[in-house]
This record gives sequence, C-alpha cells and structure tokens, in this order.
Amino acid sequence: MRDAYGVETVRAAELELMARGPAGALMQRAAAGLAAECAQLLGKVYGSRVALLVGSGDNGGDALYAGARLARRGAGVSAVLLAPERTHAGGLAALRAAGGVVVDGAADRAEDVVAGARLVVDGIVGIGGRGGLRERAAGLVAAARDALVVAVDLPSGVDADTGEVHGEAVRADVTVTFGAYKPGLLIDPGREYAGAVRLVGLGLELAERERALEALQYVDVAGLLPLPSGESDKYRRGVVGVVAGSARYPGAAVLCVAGALRGGAGAVRYVGPAADAVIARFPEALVSAGPPSKAGRVQAWVVGPGLGDDEERLRDVVGAEVPVLIDADGLRLVAERAVRERRAPTLLTPHAGEAAALLGVAREEVEAARLSAVRELAGRFGATVLLKGSTTLVGTAEGTVRVNATGTPWLATAGSGDVLSGLAGSLLAAGLGAGDAGSVGAYLHGLAARHAADGAPVAAQDVADAIPVAWRDVRRGG
Repeated sequence: MRDAYGVETVRAAELELMARGPAGALMQRAAAGLAAECAQLLGKVYGSRVALLVGSGDNGGDALYAGARLARRGAGVSAVLLAPERTHAGGLAALRAAGGVVVDGAADRAEDVVAGARLVVDGIVGIGGRGGLRERAAGLVAAARDALVVAVDLPSGVDADTGEVHGEAVRADVTVTFGAYKPGLLIDPGREYAGAVRLVGLGLELAERERALEALQYVDVAGLLPLPSGESDKYRRGVVGVVAGSARYPGAAVLCVAGALRGGAGAVRYVGPAADAVIARFPEALVSAGPPSKAGRVQAWVVGPGLGDDEERLRDVVGAEVPVLIDADGLRLVAERAVRERRAPTLLTPHAGEAAALLGVAREEVEAARLSAVRELAGRFGATVLLKGSTTLVGTAEGTVRVNATGTPWLATAGSGDVLSGLAGSLLAAGLGAGDAGSVGAYLHGLAARHAADGAPVAAQDVADAIPVAWRDVRRGG
C-alpha cells in the first residue's frame, strides 16, 4: 500500500523526529536523498550545469544543501535566490563553501543561468505553499524549458493536500518527496505536474489512522482478488445482476455484461430489453425479461448504463437488500434520499460531469478539486463513490479515500465505463466490500486498458477482453 499523509501530519512527525536528533540532521538526510536522485538523472555529474531555484523556506534549504553535494562532485551549481534576505543561511553557506555560485533572482542574468542549466531544482515553495507561482518565479521556471526539472518535496504551485493547482505551477520531470507521499502527488491535476515521484524515507512515525489517502499496489490487489476453492460452484462464487441497456443503447448492456463476466462472480444475470444482443454475444449469461426483483437470486446488482429513462427498473434495484452499483443514467435518475435509506452497500460510479450534476456545480470545479468532490459526494449520499478520471478516486462515507492511476488516456472511449461497472459489480457479488470492489475494479480496468492499447487506440470491448490478462499480471506480481 502506498500511503499519503497531509501536511500537518507530516510536519508534526518531522518535529517529533527533530526533537530526538541532532540539529539539522533531518534536512541533511533529505538533501542527501535529493542529491542522489539528481546525480542519477544527470548520469555524469562532473561538469554538468545545475541551477537551483531557491525560495525562503526549508524547501530552499534542502535544495541548497543538495546543490552543495553536487558541487563537491564537480557540477557547476548556481543558486538563483528568489528571496535573498530570507534564504536558508546554513544551506547558502554550504553551497558557497563547495564552490557554488549565487545569483539574485531579480538580476537580468538569472534567466540565462536557468536556461543554460542541464538540470533545474525547484526549491521555490514547500508543502505549505498555497496558490500559484508569483510572476518572477513563473518567469524563471519558464526559462527551464530545455532542462530536466526536479521538484523538492512537491512541485511549487501544487497544493500538497489536494492536488489542486491555482495559477502557474512547476511541471517537474521528477519529484523527490521526503518522509511520506503527499495527496497532491497522487491526485490530478497535481499528479500530472509531479512527473515520476521518488520517496526519500526519513524515519517518520506516522500512524495508519492519520493517512489522508492510500493507493493499492500489485500485492494489495492480488490479496483482494476473489479466488474459487475446490468446493465452489457458480452460486457460491456469487451471481451479479445487470440492469442496463435499452432499445436505443443495447451496446451498453453487452459491454456491462462483458465486464461482469470477467470480474470473479460465478454467473451474470441480465435483466432488460437488450437480452437478444446479450445472449448473442454471451450465451453463458442468464437472461430475464424482469422485473429485476423477479429475475432470480443475485448477490449484487449493477444498474444504469444505457438505461435511458426507465425509473421503474432503477427503483426496483435500489430497493433490493443486496449491494448495488449505480452508474450512468442511474445516477441521473436516482434520488439522494433513496440511496441514503438503503441498508446494503451502494457504490456510485460517476465521471466528472455526472459528479458535477449530483453536486450542483460546474464540471470544472470537480476536475479542479477531485478530492473534495469525492468526499462530499460520499458524505452526502452515505455511499461509496468511485469518481472516474485520469486518476480514479474511491471514497467512502466514513472518509477513507483510495486513488488509482493504472489507466491510460486511451480509456477515454465510448463504453469503457460500462465495462468498469460490470467488473466492479461482479467483484461486489463475489464478496468484496464496496470500497474494495471499486478500487480493485478500477485497478484491473486501467491495467487491462494498458495491455489492450499498448500505445494504440483501444475500444471498450478490447478492454473487457484484456481483463484476464490484467488479472494474471496482478496474481504474478507484475
């Protein structure tokens, strides 16, 4: 599991550690890790030109001490100071003693120093920064267009706790973060600015209950996958019911069933007007004209993809006393009160536009503040919410949030969400809780898309067909 912690939690743990050790030891440890990552990126350190963009806080101190280490190895290091009167004194002295050059950020030649560097270190603003870069800092960052950019702890201009970006921000090739991952490094839009993230451990004592965010890794997903035993039959493995499709959108039913058949449940029961299309493509599916409550036993329902305006079937499913996944048209039609009154788990799977409609805000607000949106939706509906996007967030009503980034931009294709709904619904029927079903489903779905696309356009059915490949990949550990 990759855990992320909020700024205040990390700062408190740092203070506790600093109180037990020699003065400056924590910063030296961070600087050593930062310098090592920079050296690895450079390959050849001796003779390389490095520019440090140095702000006023400890973030700038980390950059200066790392720059001193690189200078002692023969790099030509220049520190561009954006707040000369408030620069970290110890770091500045160390850089000068190592032969580094200091440049006032207001000087005309500062841009030339940055533009001539092979590697630029962003030490402008630390994890406590808010808002975008100031004009002078943004101009210096723009001068680094041909260099490798390494962010110290977090790209300046990105909110560490949320991943929100308000104004100009540094786009890093690599971010070297200290002590713990921060939520803003794992959630878009911040994740996009962070580039590859490298963690330098500091020995912080962080309680699991204090984490703000978590991301499943291969081993976590493998441990959650439902596996049959020698005593299993199709009913013991779980039956997932699918209420999807309409005369206008029969393909949504086919794609949802495709995902469900590959999600671990023993059988898929389809109820709706697209039965002929479903059975023609998947003869193993169990089809029924309905209503859902009369179709036979299921352990979970999926409702909504391509449903149209069929509120009757939706109400029937929402009234069931088994877990229910609601997607697409189901999200448009369902009443908040009906979800809150359910006793069995509910998983809502909106994309940003659907989430915006549920919250009564503009889509841009959801995309800019994804963590806040998923938390608000989960709390408002008393349900688990899977917010789809370049980074998928799965939030529970209790406040826990998981993030998934296994997808690919090629997943932005018609019908891919229908496949995900079927897959996650099948995991619900197989016995996973709503949070696990959503996060494991998103992980497998994204991984399947990577396998299916392999750098080329992909269709939703291709993603469904690649789910077994992703499943085996996870089981084997990648």
